[in-house]
Amino acid sequence: MEGPLKPARPRRIVALLCRTSDRGPEGARGAAELAELLDARSIGSLSDPHDGAFREDLRDSHGCLLEAGGQIDDALDAGEVPVLLAGDCSIAISTLPVIARHRPDAHVLWIDAHGDFNTPATTSSDYLGGMSLAGACGLWNTGFEGAVDPARVVMHGVRDVQGGERVALDTRGVHVIGDARPLAGHAVFVHLDLDVLDPQVMPARFPAPGGLTPTALRRLLADVAGTCEIVGAEVTSHVPGHSEMAADVIAPLLA
Repeated sequence: MEGPLKPARPRRIVALLCRTSDRGPEGARGAAELAELLDARSIGSLSDPHDGAFREDLRDSHGCLLEAGGQIDDALDAGEVPVLLAGDCSIAISTLPVIARHRPDAHVLWIDAHGDFNTPATTSSDYLGGMSLAGACGLWNTGFEGAVDPARVVMHGVRDVQGGERVALDTRGVHVIGDARPLAGHAVFVHLDLDVLDPQVMPARFPAPGGLTPTALRRLLADVAGTCEIVGAEVTSHVPGHSEMAADVIAPLLA
Protein backbone atom coordinates (compact mmCIF):
# COMPACT_ATOMS: atom_id res chain seq x y z
CA MET A 1 0.00 0.00 0.00
CA GLU A 2 1.09 3.54 -0.66
CA GLY A 3 1.63 5.91 2.26
CA PRO A 4 -0.36 9.07 2.93
CA LEU A 5 0.26 11.90 0.49
CA LYS A 6 0.92 14.49 3.20
CA PRO A 7 1.82 14.53 6.91
CA ALA A 8 -1.13 14.19 9.27
CA ARG A 9 -2.89 17.45 10.12
CA PRO A 10 -4.88 18.15 13.30
CA ARG A 11 -8.55 17.14 13.30
CA ARG A 12 -11.27 19.64 14.17
CA ILE A 13 -14.26 17.62 15.40
CA VAL A 14 -17.53 19.50 15.69
CA ALA A 15 -21.08 18.27 16.27
CA LEU A 16 -23.83 20.24 14.56
CA LEU A 17 -27.04 19.83 16.55
CA CYS A 18 -29.44 22.09 14.65
CA ARG A 19 -32.11 20.49 12.46
CA THR A 20 -31.80 20.16 8.69
CA SER A 21 -34.37 17.60 7.51
CA ASP A 22 -34.33 15.24 10.48
CA ARG A 23 -37.55 13.23 10.67
CA GLY A 24 -36.73 11.78 14.06
CA PRO A 25 -34.82 12.92 17.15
CA GLU A 26 -32.19 10.20 17.14
CA GLY A 27 -29.74 11.69 14.62
CA ALA A 28 -28.99 14.98 16.36
CA ARG A 29 -29.10 13.35 19.79
CA GLY A 30 -26.69 10.72 18.56
CA ALA A 31 -24.34 13.42 17.25
CA ALA A 32 -24.43 15.12 20.65
CA GLU A 33 -23.72 11.85 22.45
CA LEU A 34 -20.85 10.95 20.14
CA ALA A 35 -19.39 14.45 20.49
CA GLU A 36 -19.39 14.09 24.27
CA LEU A 37 -17.59 10.76 24.06
CA LEU A 38 -14.99 12.24 21.69
CA ASP A 39 -14.66 15.41 23.78
CA ALA A 40 -15.68 17.45 20.74
CA ARG A 41 -17.41 20.82 20.54
CA SER A 42 -21.16 20.99 19.87
CA ILE A 43 -22.80 23.86 18.00
CA GLY A 44 -26.50 24.71 17.99
CA SER A 45 -29.29 23.22 20.03
CA LEU A 46 -31.59 20.25 19.67
CA SER A 47 -35.00 20.98 18.23
CA ASP A 48 -38.10 18.99 17.48
CA PRO A 49 -37.95 16.98 14.23
CA HIS A 50 -40.88 16.86 11.85
CA ASP A 51 -41.89 15.52 8.46
CA GLY A 52 -41.46 18.34 5.99
CA ALA A 53 -41.48 18.74 2.24
CA PHE A 54 -37.98 19.32 0.89
CA ARG A 55 -38.59 22.96 -0.01
CA GLU A 56 -39.85 23.65 3.50
CA ASP A 57 -36.84 21.94 5.07
CA LEU A 58 -34.45 23.69 2.69
CA ARG A 59 -35.91 27.04 3.72
CA ASP A 60 -36.11 26.34 7.44
CA SER A 61 -32.65 24.76 7.71
CA HIS A 62 -30.84 27.38 5.63
CA GLY A 63 -28.97 28.75 8.63
CA CYS A 64 -27.97 25.28 9.82
CA LEU A 65 -26.74 24.34 6.36
CA LEU A 66 -24.75 27.56 6.18
CA GLU A 67 -23.16 26.66 9.51
CA ALA A 68 -22.28 23.18 8.23
CA GLY A 69 -20.48 24.57 5.21
CA GLY A 70 -18.90 27.29 7.33
CA GLN A 71 -17.42 24.76 9.74
CA ILE A 72 -15.76 22.91 6.86
CA ASP A 73 -14.54 26.19 5.37
CA ASP A 74 -13.07 27.45 8.65
CA ALA A 75 -11.22 24.22 9.39
CA LEU A 76 -9.68 24.02 5.93
CA ASP A 77 -8.65 27.68 6.09
CA ALA A 78 -6.90 26.90 9.38
CA GLY A 79 -5.01 23.97 7.88
CA GLU A 80 -7.04 21.44 9.86
CA VAL A 81 -9.01 18.37 8.85
CA PRO A 82 -12.72 18.94 9.55
CA VAL A 83 -14.79 16.11 11.01
CA LEU A 84 -18.43 17.14 11.22
CA LEU A 85 -20.96 15.11 13.21
CA ALA A 86 -24.60 15.75 12.32
CA GLY A 87 -28.01 14.16 12.41
CA ASP A 88 -28.83 14.09 8.74
CA CYS A 89 -27.19 13.80 5.31
CA SER A 90 -28.70 17.09 4.16
CA ILE A 91 -25.52 18.82 5.36
CA ALA A 92 -23.83 17.54 2.19
CA ILE A 93 -25.74 20.19 0.24
CA SER A 94 -23.46 22.85 1.70
CA THR A 95 -20.37 20.93 2.82
CA LEU A 96 -19.40 19.16 -0.41
CA PRO A 97 -19.35 22.33 -2.55
CA VAL A 98 -16.94 23.83 0.01
CA ILE A 99 -14.69 20.81 -0.39
CA ALA A 100 -14.87 21.16 -4.18
CA ARG A 101 -13.81 24.80 -3.91
CA HIS A 102 -10.90 24.17 -1.55
CA ARG A 103 -9.79 20.84 -2.99
CA PRO A 104 -11.05 20.33 -6.56
CA ASP A 105 -8.65 17.38 -6.75
CA ALA A 106 -10.42 15.50 -3.97
CA HIS A 107 -12.77 12.57 -4.41
CA VAL A 108 -15.91 12.20 -2.32
CA LEU A 109 -16.23 8.74 -0.79
CA TRP A 110 -19.97 8.32 -0.20
CA ILE A 111 -20.48 5.53 2.36
CA ASP A 112 -24.20 5.17 2.87
CA ALA A 113 -27.04 2.68 2.53
CA HIS A 114 -28.72 5.17 0.19
CA GLY A 115 -27.59 7.04 -2.90
CA ASP A 116 -29.32 10.29 -1.91
CA PHE A 117 -29.22 11.12 -5.62
CA ASN A 118 -32.87 12.00 -6.15
CA THR A 119 -33.99 15.35 -7.54
CA PRO A 120 -37.33 17.18 -7.31
CA ALA A 121 -38.27 15.37 -10.53
CA THR A 122 -37.49 11.85 -9.26
CA THR A 123 -38.15 11.86 -5.52
CA SER A 124 -41.10 9.85 -4.26
CA SER A 125 -40.65 10.88 -0.61
CA ASP A 126 -40.06 14.65 -0.98
CA TYR A 127 -37.28 14.14 1.56
CA LEU A 128 -34.41 16.61 1.45
CA GLY A 129 -31.92 14.10 2.83
CA GLY A 130 -32.61 11.77 -0.07
CA MET A 131 -31.70 14.56 -2.51
CA SER A 132 -28.57 15.84 -0.79
CA LEU A 133 -25.81 14.36 -2.94
CA ALA A 134 -27.65 15.22 -6.15
CA GLY A 135 -28.00 18.79 -4.90
CA ALA A 136 -24.32 18.97 -3.99
CA CYS A 137 -23.51 17.76 -7.51
CA GLY A 138 -25.63 20.49 -9.09
CA LEU A 139 -28.44 18.29 -10.40
CA TRP A 140 -30.98 20.67 -8.86
CA ASN A 141 -30.84 24.18 -7.47
CA THR A 142 -30.26 24.14 -3.72
CA GLY A 143 -29.52 27.86 -3.47
CA PHE A 144 -25.93 27.16 -2.42
CA GLU A 145 -23.04 28.05 -4.69
CA GLY A 146 -20.69 25.50 -6.17
CA ALA A 147 -21.00 21.85 -7.04
CA VAL A 148 -19.07 18.60 -6.94
CA ASP A 149 -18.32 16.84 -10.22
CA PRO A 150 -20.33 13.58 -10.00
CA ALA A 151 -17.42 11.79 -11.68
CA ARG A 152 -15.38 12.51 -8.54
CA VAL A 153 -17.92 10.68 -6.34
CA VAL A 154 -17.30 7.06 -5.41
CA MET A 155 -19.83 4.99 -3.48
CA HIS A 156 -19.49 2.09 -1.09
CA GLY A 157 -22.26 0.21 0.70
CA VAL A 158 -25.12 1.83 -1.23
CA ARG A 159 -27.92 -0.71 -1.61
CA ASP A 160 -31.22 1.19 -1.56
CA VAL A 161 -31.63 3.16 -4.81
CA GLN A 162 -34.85 4.21 -6.57
CA GLY A 163 -35.50 3.97 -10.30
CA GLY A 164 -34.99 7.57 -11.39
CA GLU A 165 -32.11 7.90 -8.96
CA ARG A 166 -30.43 4.86 -10.52
CA VAL A 167 -30.65 6.40 -13.98
CA ALA A 168 -29.02 9.60 -12.74
CA LEU A 169 -26.21 7.67 -11.02
CA ASP A 170 -25.56 5.57 -14.11
CA THR A 171 -25.46 8.55 -16.48
CA ARG A 172 -23.52 11.06 -14.38
CA GLY A 173 -20.32 9.05 -13.93
CA VAL A 174 -20.63 8.14 -10.24
CA HIS A 175 -18.40 5.16 -9.44
CA VAL A 176 -18.96 2.21 -7.12
CA ILE A 177 -16.03 0.60 -5.30
CA GLY A 178 -15.74 -2.60 -3.30
CA ASP A 179 -12.61 -1.63 -1.37
CA ALA A 180 -10.16 1.25 -0.94
CA ARG A 181 -7.68 0.27 -3.65
CA PRO A 182 -9.07 2.51 -6.43
CA LEU A 183 -8.62 5.54 -4.15
CA ALA A 184 -5.03 4.85 -3.12
CA GLY A 185 -2.82 7.91 -3.50
CA HIS A 186 -5.74 10.32 -3.89
CA ALA A 187 -7.19 13.06 -1.71
CA VAL A 188 -10.53 11.98 -0.25
CA PHE A 189 -13.40 13.55 1.67
CA VAL A 190 -15.43 10.89 3.49
CA HIS A 191 -19.19 11.14 3.83
CA LEU A 192 -20.29 8.43 6.27
CA ASP A 193 -23.93 7.75 7.00
CA LEU A 194 -23.90 5.12 9.72
CA ASP A 195 -27.02 3.51 8.27
CA VAL A 196 -24.53 1.81 5.95
CA LEU A 197 -24.15 -0.59 8.86
CA ASP A 198 -26.62 -3.43 9.02
CA PRO A 199 -29.72 -2.30 10.95
CA GLN A 200 -29.28 -5.26 13.29
CA VAL A 201 -26.20 -3.54 14.72
CA MET A 202 -27.09 0.15 14.09
CA PRO A 203 -30.81 0.98 14.05
CA ALA A 204 -31.80 3.37 11.27
CA ARG A 205 -34.66 5.70 10.48
CA PHE A 206 -34.63 4.28 6.93
CA PRO A 207 -33.28 0.74 7.43
CA ALA A 208 -31.80 -1.19 4.53
CA PRO A 209 -31.01 -4.85 5.29
CA GLY A 210 -27.75 -6.40 4.19
CA GLY A 211 -25.45 -3.68 5.51
CA LEU A 212 -21.83 -3.71 6.57
CA THR A 213 -20.52 -5.07 9.83
CA PRO A 214 -18.67 -2.65 12.11
CA THR A 215 -15.47 -4.61 11.49
CA ALA A 216 -15.79 -4.31 7.71
CA LEU A 217 -16.51 -0.60 7.89
CA ARG A 218 -13.61 0.09 10.22
CA ARG A 219 -11.30 -1.89 7.94
CA LEU A 220 -12.40 0.15 4.92
CA LEU A 221 -11.83 3.44 6.75
CA ALA A 222 -8.44 2.25 7.97
CA ASP A 223 -7.44 1.34 4.42
CA VAL A 224 -8.60 4.74 3.14
CA ALA A 225 -6.80 6.59 5.93
CA GLY A 226 -3.66 4.55 5.33
CA THR A 227 -3.46 5.03 1.58
CA CYS A 228 -5.15 8.40 0.93
CA GLU A 229 -4.96 11.99 2.06
CA ILE A 230 -8.07 12.52 4.21
CA VAL A 231 -9.12 16.13 3.62
CA GLY A 232 -12.19 15.89 5.87
CA ALA A 233 -15.16 13.81 6.90
CA GLU A 234 -18.78 14.07 7.95
CA VAL A 235 -20.61 11.44 9.99
CA THR A 236 -24.39 11.28 10.18
CA SER A 237 -27.24 9.11 11.48
CA HIS A 238 -25.60 7.93 14.67
CA VAL A 239 -28.22 6.49 17.02
CA PRO A 240 -27.89 7.15 20.77
CA GLY A 241 -26.73 4.19 22.80
CA HIS A 242 -24.23 3.00 20.19
CA SER A 243 -21.46 5.54 20.70
CA GLU A 244 -18.72 3.18 21.79
CA MET A 245 -19.17 1.16 18.61
CA ALA A 246 -19.41 4.26 16.43
CA ALA A 247 -16.31 5.79 17.96
CA ASP A 248 -14.36 2.60 17.31
CA VAL A 249 -15.57 2.44 13.70
CA ILE A 250 -14.60 6.01 12.86
CA ALA A 251 -11.31 5.96 14.80
CA PRO A 252 -9.20 5.72 11.60
CA LEU A 253 -10.65 9.07 10.45
CA LEU A 254 -9.60 10.74 13.69
CA ALA A 255 -6.00 9.52 13.88
